[in-house]
Amino acid sequence: MNRQELYREVQDMLGRVPEWLKRMPDEVVFSFWSLYRGFDLSETAIPNKYKELIGLAVSGATRCKYCTFFHTEAARMFGATDQEIHEAAAMGGLTMMASTFINAEQIDYEAFKKETQEIVAYVKQKQAQNGNRRPQQQPRA
Repeated sequence: MNRQELYREVQDMLGRVPEWLKRMPDEVVFSFWSLYRGFDLSETAIPNKYKELIGLAVSGATRCKYCTFFHTEAARMFGATDQEIHEAAAMGGLTMMASTFINAEQIDYEAFKKETQEIVAYVKQKQAQNGNRRPQQQPRA
């Protein structure tokens, strides 16, 4: 595939060829488009709405305003509600907060893995006892 063929394909799928894509060097643009078309734009095991919500959470964590805007609009296009968008953004922030703290504290990774596995086993056991319901929040004092 040459650049003009790639541009025709992009035009057909997106309605235009974004300027930033035109600026990509040949060594990058063909691989990028192949991955983007084959993964982000395609139906995969993860529905598109959820892929875009993941992209939004990552965008917030990496502080990329371009990606944040893109993934927010794409998530909406695939049916995400404002509440789902807010929760994805909050999940990105929560993950970054915990990650920053755990890494700064240099928590032992093997101990972390063991604790996490014990927590998962406990929650699964509790769910089984409660008919597979999610853990309930405790009332606030």
